[in-house]
Amino acid sequence: MARASRRPEMAASYERLKAIIRRESLLTGGSFQLASGASSSLFFDMKKTMFDPEGASLVGELMLDALGPEPVDYVGGLEMGAVPIVAALCVKSHPQRPVRGFFVRKTAKGHGTNQLIDGQFADNSRVVILEDVTTTGGSSLKAVAAVRERGARVERVITIVDRKEGAEPNFAAAGISLTSLFEREDFLNN
Repeated sequence: MARASRRPEMAASYERLKAIIRRESLLTGGSFQLASGASSSLFFDMKKTMFDPEGASLVGELMLDALGPEPVDYVGGLEMGAVPIVAALCVKSHPQRPVRGFFVRKTAKGHGTNQLIDGQFADNSRVVILEDVTTTGGSSLKAVAAVRERGARVERVITIVDRKEGAEPNFAAAGISLTSLFEREDFLNN
């Protein structure tokens, strides 16, 4: 797994986002059920950070930076966790490097266009999947399956926090690399 590049000019943004995540989103001392089905005494409720104005701005900035010069047509991910992340990156990408976004529904909505993928997306495109927290990678792999079914090329997932509980090898088995802004251990020390 690759950590997002920590360019010196981005160091303050990383430290500020880490402080916001610690203050707003890090829950400890309980027993929390994760999306993977496992239990943990440590939980990241990233929606608290993503709906904080500074937190959302920093996530958009750092996710866009982590994307680097990689050619990409769209960024997206599974509802609901990825939706504010995709929106933040799209906003930060304009006007220097406009990147469009989408989200994948867990189930087709059953009315209107009845689409599983909503937003800005075209078949046979280059896609990077965004995630708030990865554990085993199951949520991201659902999004990958949906867009690959439409001919998209997905070779990378970028997450805010990787819990380091199996996502990387699961992605590798699907031909996908993982980049994280932070790892679980970043929040255990200090």
